[in-house]
Amino acid sequence: MYFGALWLDNCKKILGENAKPNYGCQVTIHSEQEKQLMKQYRREEKRIARREKKAGEDGEVSGEGLMCFDPKELRMQREQALLNARTVPILSRQREIDLEKTRYPHVYDSQAEAMKTSAFIAGAKMILPEGIQRENAKIYEEVKIPYSEPMPVGFEEKPVYIPDLDEIGQLAFKGMKRLNRIQSIVFETAYNTNENMLICAPTGAGKTNIAMLTILHEIRQHFQQGVIKKNEFKIVYVAPMKALAAEMTNYFSKRLEPLGITVKELTGDMQLSKSEILRTQMLVTTPEKWDVVTRKSVGDVALSQIVKLLILDEVHLLHEDRGPVLESIVARTLRQVESTQSMIRILGLSATLPNYLDVATFLHVNPYIGLFYFDGRFRPVPLGQTFLGIKSANKVQQLNNMDEVCYESVLKQVKTGHQVMVFVHARNATVKTAKSLIERAKYNGQISYFLPTQGPDYGLAEKQVHKSRNKQVQELFPNGFSIHHAGMLRQDRNLVENLFSNGHIKVLVCTATLAWGVNLPAHAVIIKGTQIYAAKRGSFVDLGILDVMQIFGRAGRPQFDKFGEGIIITTHDKLSHYLTLLTQQNPIESQFLESLADNLNAEIALGTVTNVEEAVKWISYTYLYVRMRANPLVYGISHKAYQMDPSLEKHREQLVIEVGRKLDKARMIRFEERTGYFSSTNLGRTASHYYIKYNTIETFNELFDAHKTEGDIFAIVSKAEEFDQIKVREEEIKELDSLLKNFCELSVPGGVENSYGKINILLQTYVSRGEMDSFSLISDSAYVAQNAARIVRALFEIALRKRWPAMTYRLLNLSKVIDKRLWGWTSPLRQFSVLPPYILTRLEEKKLSVDKLKDMRKDEIGHMLHHVNIGLKVKQCVHQIPSVTMEASIQPITRTVLRVTLSICPDFTWNDQVHGTVGEPWWIWVEDPTNDHIYHSEYFIILKKQVVSKEAQVLVFTIPIFEPLPSQYYIRAVSDRWLGAEAVCIINFQHLILPERHPPHTELLDLQPLPVTALGCEEYEALYNFTHFNPVQTQIFHTLYHTDCNVLLGAPTGSGKTVAAELAIFRVFNKYPTSKAVYIAPLKALVRERMDDWKFRIEEKLGKKVIELTGDVTPDMKSIAKADLIVTTPEKWDGVSRSWQNRNYVQQVTILIIDEIHLLGEERGPVLEVIVSRTNFISSHTEKPVRIVGLSTALANARDLADWLNINQMGLFNFRPSVRPVPLEVHIQGFPGQHYCPRMASMNKPTFQAIRSHSPAKPVLIFVSSRRQTRLTALELIAFLATEEDPKQWLNMDEREMENIIGTLRDSNLKLTLAFGIGMHHAGLHERDRKTVEELFVNCKVQVLIATSTLAWGVNFPAHLVIIKGTEYYDGKTRRYVDFPITDVLQMMGRAGRPQFDDQGKAVILVHDIKKDFYKKFLYEPFPVESSLLEVLSDHLNAEIAGGTITSKQDAMDYITWTYFFRRLIMNPSYYNLGDVSHDSVNKFLSNLVEKSLVDLEHSYCIEIGEDNRSIEPLTYGRIASYYYLRHQTVKMFKERLKPECSVEELLSILSDAEEYTDLPVRHNEDHMNSELAKCLPIELNPHSFDSPHTKAHLLLQAHLSRAMLPCPDYDTDTKTVLDQALRVCQAMLDVAANQGWLVTVLNITSLVQMVIQGRWLKDSSLLTLPNIEQHHLHLFRKWNPVIKGPRVGYQGPIECLPELIHACEGKDHIFRTIVESELHNTKVKQAWNFLSRLPVIDVDLSIKGWWNDSVEGQHELCIPTLASDKRDDNKWIRLHTDQEYVLQVNLQKVHIGFHKGKQDNYAVTPRFPKLKDEGWFLILGEVDKRELIALKRVGYVRNHHVVSISFYTPEVPGRYIYTLYLMSDCYLGLDQQYDIYLNITPGSLSSQVNTEVSDAFTDLAVK
Repeated sequence: MYFGALWLDNCKKILGENAKPNYGCQVTIHSEQEKQLMKQYRREEKRIARREKKAGEDGEVSGEGLMCFDPKELRMQREQALLNARTVPILSRQREIDLEKTRYPHVYDSQAEAMKTSAFIAGAKMILPEGIQRENAKIYEEVKIPYSEPMPVGFEEKPVYIPDLDEIGQLAFKGMKRLNRIQSIVFETAYNTNENMLICAPTGAGKTNIAMLTILHEIRQHFQQGVIKKNEFKIVYVAPMKALAAEMTNYFSKRLEPLGITVKELTGDMQLSKSEILRTQMLVTTPEKWDVVTRKSVGDVALSQIVKLLILDEVHLLHEDRGPVLESIVARTLRQVESTQSMIRILGLSATLPNYLDVATFLHVNPYIGLFYFDGRFRPVPLGQTFLGIKSANKVQQLNNMDEVCYESVLKQVKTGHQVMVFVHARNATVKTAKSLIERAKYNGQISYFLPTQGPDYGLAEKQVHKSRNKQVQELFPNGFSIHHAGMLRQDRNLVENLFSNGHIKVLVCTATLAWGVNLPAHAVIIKGTQIYAAKRGSFVDLGILDVMQIFGRAGRPQFDKFGEGIIITTHDKLSHYLTLLTQQNPIESQFLESLADNLNAEIALGTVTNVEEAVKWISYTYLYVRMRANPLVYGISHKAYQMDPSLEKHREQLVIEVGRKLDKARMIRFEERTGYFSSTNLGRTASHYYIKYNTIETFNELFDAHKTEGDIFAIVSKAEEFDQIKVREEEIKELDSLLKNFCELSVPGGVENSYGKINILLQTYVSRGEMDSFSLISDSAYVAQNAARIVRALFEIALRKRWPAMTYRLLNLSKVIDKRLWGWTSPLRQFSVLPPYILTRLEEKKLSVDKLKDMRKDEIGHMLHHVNIGLKVKQCVHQIPSVTMEASIQPITRTVLRVTLSICPDFTWNDQVHGTVGEPWWIWVEDPTNDHIYHSEYFIILKKQVVSKEAQVLVFTIPIFEPLPSQYYIRAVSDRWLGAEAVCIINFQHLILPERHPPHTELLDLQPLPVTALGCEEYEALYNFTHFNPVQTQIFHTLYHTDCNVLLGAPTGSGKTVAAELAIFRVFNKYPTSKAVYIAPLKALVRERMDDWKFRIEEKLGKKVIELTGDVTPDMKSIAKADLIVTTPEKWDGVSRSWQNRNYVQQVTILIIDEIHLLGEERGPVLEVIVSRTNFISSHTEKPVRIVGLSTALANARDLADWLNINQMGLFNFRPSVRPVPLEVHIQGFPGQHYCPRMASMNKPTFQAIRSHSPAKPVLIFVSSRRQTRLTALELIAFLATEEDPKQWLNMDEREMENIIGTLRDSNLKLTLAFGIGMHHAGLHERDRKTVEELFVNCKVQVLIATSTLAWGVNFPAHLVIIKGTEYYDGKTRRYVDFPITDVLQMMGRAGRPQFDDQGKAVILVHDIKKDFYKKFLYEPFPVESSLLEVLSDHLNAEIAGGTITSKQDAMDYITWTYFFRRLIMNPSYYNLGDVSHDSVNKFLSNLVEKSLVDLEHSYCIEIGEDNRSIEPLTYGRIASYYYLRHQTVKMFKERLKPECSVEELLSILSDAEEYTDLPVRHNEDHMNSELAKCLPIELNPHSFDSPHTKAHLLLQAHLSRAMLPCPDYDTDTKTVLDQALRVCQAMLDVAANQGWLVTVLNITSLVQMVIQGRWLKDSSLLTLPNIEQHHLHLFRKWNPVIKGPRVGYQGPIECLPELIHACEGKDHIFRTIVESELHNTKVKQAWNFLSRLPVIDVDLSIKGWWNDSVEGQHELCIPTLASDKRDDNKWIRLHTDQEYVLQVNLQKVHIGFHKGKQDNYAVTPRFPKLKDEGWFLILGEVDKRELIALKRVGYVRNHHVVSISFYTPEVPGRYIYTLYLMSDCYLGLDQQYDIYLNITPGSLSSQVNTEVSDAFTDLAVK
């Protein structure tokens, strides 16, 4: 009664307080309905009065009033209840009643209601609904529960009509009119909120559509501007069975197709590739599969992170064996939600279950909003249930009675005209039952009831049945019976389903699969017998409650029946069991404890649980925890324990520690009890990924070793715990025996009697494709095969990790044997289904191996097989078996380490049907046969395109070698999928010469630290803020400061090498004040850093001039000449010193300091070699010694470097790596995983932990390999911080201050991360953002900085802890991940430890596990530096030839002996493929090398080899390449592709194909981005080349010109790189074209230069180069008209181009402002005016100097009119003589229109170009008619006035010629001028031939 009364009270309250009453969930009832409400209210009062009279007669409260509640009121009640709960004793009856009193708005539970009525009396055993009938017959007892009336509709329940939904909803629910009742009730919550939901409703109530509502809600959240952002979300639907998953996939695909959402099934049967998963928005999967996918979190971190909605179907599975899987999925998801603060909505769907509140708590559902419970009254068709218990105990009697009872029940239904389904539990039982029913009917003469009705379409049905292959279906059909089970063919099953739904079959006997997988209802459903055989258990078990519910869910056909009937026939002892189950009295419990070990191991392997504390927290997310608190006794927790520890903290900890010990014993994890830390091992990870149970791993540990045969392996697998349940049955022994005889190829220990013997037999029979009869064996066999495949894979991984070659090989083959069901010794061609069996047998008889077949012709094969036509097919198949050829080359790095370069070339034909469309996976390992050990293993995929193009793949790895040298190693490649596909490559050590042993390091002497005063100059002393030099500096002080000998200093990073450089520089200042010092640093960033420091210290304090000389900054000659110290990069200095003869300042250099000289070994090393060699060469010519000082990290082979640098023992200091000012502690951790991104993701948690354990409050530097990784890592760290008490613990400043700083940043990611005290640093950031981050980090305001590797070199701010997260980076050229050079890793480590603050530094290096040993070795032993000059030798030889240093082949040989390469060639010949080091061999080697390089250069038109085959002449192209620092291939390409008339488009494509752009990185997935970008650009490209760097360069240039939006910040920096090179390449192109005299091409190249610098297309209006002026502003200029005052001066009319605009503005900014102010605001106008006012305006005067035979003495000059006059006017034709040299004088006068105030600099205004650019001009003289270039001159900046002379020869034929002079800007569009010069050429007299000034017009062309 309580509820009715409560409702009335509420009504009164509501009506009292509020004129508009609130009803139910978000339904407001307006005042006009209040009358109705009052009526309802009166009626309710009467009803209560009535009820109280007859209280107790009626056990149910009618459900109408239950919908109304007042949210405020409820909240108060709830709070009150909670307050009371605090004071109430925990375990008391009282508390339960209190809980029950809480009313949840959406719970319709008549049972719970009944329990609260005063009349309710419950027996301890069970509560049955009223109206129940029991009947006791002789052979059975029957309990009948009548169907319940449907729940009456409450008046505020509104059905939801589909047309009222938004368009997305309407599309998805197409064809439906309205939602049903349950769907309408949940509609509001499901469709319009993000709440987690639990929906308990009877089977068949339409839960699938509720899932649909939540899916649509999710889709609508990603619906913007009419587009669904498909890559932002994933929806996962977890269905308990594969059959169900398939059905759901079909259903959702159909419904969601109109929205363009793809739905895919991801189960054991349906694997998806990664790219397929990425392209899918919704995945339907099974719990186990989803668990595995998220266990590898990493693998699909991206996947699990964009899951936004997780739908769990049939949540009531929690108490079955598979419950724990659901618990671990939910716990994992919930923890992810909390840690990443992301929103993942969980929707649980379940049948009606008693303790729905517990399940709701577990799913984090808010019971007031998201909990919906509908009891049996909501079934679409109410269900009457009948339970029949057969009394007999005798088995045979029992079965007989069951048949009898079953027949009676069937007959009863059929008589009333209903169809019946009889469910049995084995496939063979279906036929038996059907036949026995028919027999009984015939025996009783009642068969007529069953016969099919002879309707019109009966005949058709009959025909279909006759077509069926299934004999039983044919036999049974005429009697009106049929069968249905999963063993039938798909088409037969469909046929039966159709016949049944059309009513031709009266009785269908089927197995439970029909209930799950197919939606086929019948009026009555009978379950005959409840014993079901479970392969998993290996015995008969009771039919699960779920199955019963699912089967009963098929009773009652919604359109036809008023009610349905469910009949269950069981034995008497099980009767009460099913009664309680079906009337839901037993709360469902958790099964999690049993699999706690496996699940904990999975979380540890995933990295989400790393210590006991986290594990305890993890358990609190499970259903186990919810139930342990509700029902502690079941889980073995005593009363007392529970009272002491209500949150069960201690108990959970106990559980975790026990399990931790177990796992540690099995070596699956390492568990350190003292600290409580867990760390995962390879074994544990393998177990987790392959889903292998803990006991199985224990068995393996015991039985598995390196020398097992195939038979042993099968025996071990058979003992796995996964198969424990399989038992041997009496009746199977005979059959097993025959299987053993016929199909088992290997011995079977244990024989037929033992279960492990049985498993072994089944597995071998499965591989041999043997047939079995007994049903239980068939199902056991399927179960065994499925699991064995997985277990063998796991064993393979274990063997691989243990490095056992023979075992690894065996297991990989076995796993393929099980997958393919073929023994390894059969012919590999059996893997092709297209070949007929008899052919295969013949192949095997004839012993034709694949290799033999490859060599035979198709007709030969045909004859051998006595089947002529099959030859072709066999041949095709043979060539489709994947095979590879491998070639390995080895290079010794030290005496113990070899580098192997393995090129793998696919050698088979690709066929999509056979190989799929992606690639073929292979394993590769290097084994040492004598020691039986694997030194390196790798997994790689040969992609389809590589196979088709026969492109080789190159792997590079290092392996150890030992002395004495073994004879050989094997490299073995084995296909991951194909039997018989493998290759072996032998590495032979016979001719290997190991490098020399390295000389010892310099010992650090124990000297008294030297005071700064030793410098003997107060000015110098003042530069240092310390008083004494450190030990390293002390030891080298004398040599550097007091002698002139060359020095090589090798010392670890951070030992003060910069001071060493300064000492050497001060010596120059002291001794040679007039000469120069050059400091070369390898990166621009380092140059900048040195500049910032030295500008202040050396320039301002010492008054010495310091200048920077890099690609970005090129000062003019004057300032270089004045400089005392030049700071530069290797390339720039190489470029400058190439022409040392004409550059005075290069000859004045007395000291060359090369920083980081160990970079000799990297790709840019050759430049350093060349510089040093050239320096020595120059000093030998000028006889001025040049001192060389090399600074580097600790080197292994310092002696070689020293020899090469002419350093004697005195100048060589090579300290060991441990001589760091701050000692370093290094931790190396290996991470498994083939794929880069997942591996990086798995490093995030360890990174966070490293910070917490090593450096919780000191600065941390994290190095990652790419900009993308900086972002991802930062976001992950923030996610981990979010779970901490103080998420902003790394921010050491006031948050408000930080807010202000964040406001100034540009980068959006940075804004987010800095708020948490995490900075990011990479080249993609804006200069100012970078500076801000550096400031914050140096001043310890933010504690963590994540940077790309460039930072290690570029900026010197150390940290206490350095973490190197991954040591590979993606190399765009080879399109794969390659290792950082070891020098980079050392450099990064060197940043650890801050000399002023720390007494030790820490470095944590996270690497790919296969590289761990390599890094262990070289981080402590220095790495030898080898030369990489060979690859680029040609370019450097070309430079020397062009410079005149090398004039013959002998010179070239001598030149090489100067290089470092030559030194190393002698020391480590094998590395460079030199056989032995005898004089002759070396000579031969070098002359071949020179020969090859020179031939390359000759092919590139750079040089000419003389007739004598010795001398070498440079050609123009070689000079151009050398001058512009281009590779010879580029110039060759220009020569071949430039034509006399190239359009700008063609030139653009030539520019982007320059060799210089091959290094432009094309990162992962950028080919997709490129193809997207290409769609919005004007010039189309070859669609197959989007992964080529040249195409990318082309796109970036186009985007730069079109000012298109770039897809990501990386592209901005890439554009910078492209533009950096573009000018150099264009200038060279210009020289090539000019050399050919092609006027059109030359003009177009100059236009291209202008376009690149201004970032606009030539065809755009030049006004668009003004900043902020876009296409839509142009009309402002067109319609402008000046206001005319006074006499008409100035410009009138529309403005179309820049010169007109300059003219119109007359230098007055107010005029410009009047034009544009209507559409631009002030600052933008200012920027545009700033550009406009600095544009140069040049006046041109022309005159010609020369000789005329009739000229007056002294008159040698003629002025040329530049104003256009009439062509016919004879005065303007200038008379010149034929074949004479004349000089055209061009007078350039800058017009100052008084625009720009202030000092003028010569930089052009280039807002779109990244570098400063000097303003300059091209003067081009050409003859347009012939399209011929006559002369080209480059002119620098015109400050005021500039005269240029261009000499030219007149034609030899007299006549009239028109020459045109073009004045082209080299940086502005639209400022070009052209002048026609009209020449009248007449014959001159003879005397004029003796012309004095003869000069080649082309000398002007040559580069100045």
